[in-house]
Amino acid sequence: MRAPRSQQLILALDLAGAAVAAQEGAGAAMASRLDVLGVLVIAFVAALGGGMARDVLIGQAPPRALRDWRYPTVAIVSGLAAFAFSRWVREIPQEALITLDAAALGLLAVAGAEKSLDQGLSALAAVLVGAVTGVGGGVMRDVLLDKIPAVLTRDIYASAALAGAAIMIAGRRLGLPNAWAAMLGAVCCFALRMAAVQFGWQLPRAV
Repeated sequence: MRAPRSQQLILALDLAGAAVAAQEGAGAAMASRLDVLGVLVIAFVAALGGGMARDVLIGQAPPRALRDWRYPTVAIVSGLAAFAFSRWVREIPQEALITLDAAALGLLAVAGAEKSLDQGLSALAAVLVGAVTGVGGGVMRDVLLDKIPAVLTRDIYASAALAGAAIMIAGRRLGLPNAWAAMLGAVCCFALRMAAVQFGWQLPRAV
């Protein structure tokens, strides 16, 4: 039986985001001088941590990443590819890693929001779960690498995920096809994150 279009879209967004996040996570692990097992663990967590947190929040346990072989396969293969080409990966400039991270953030945020709507959650709940999906893997990655999570140090990060999820939902409410709404949300999240890096945008702070 063929999966509904919404499920196919969620799967595509999930796997694309996982592949990008795994590559970025593996690069961070190699920069911290971890061995091959450590690289694969970080790649797996970075790729699938946010999605697993999302599934727990919306009551789908065990998480799909542990039930569907495609999820760990994408994470592990992406991590192995990064390790196999470690010489070139280490030479990737920081700007490129930030770009990969922003791309993963956008894809995962809209995937989380899309799946939340598919499960009947309200628009507000879907936006929040989308943000958790986007930043969750990165938080787990940073904690395992003994770093302050990026979500706490980069102001326009979780807020970019929130914006991307909200724009995706708004697009659907305005009648856009689901795939176009998801693409719009992911692109807006990516663009906002990259603009914040480029121009040094910050959220207001207490004086």
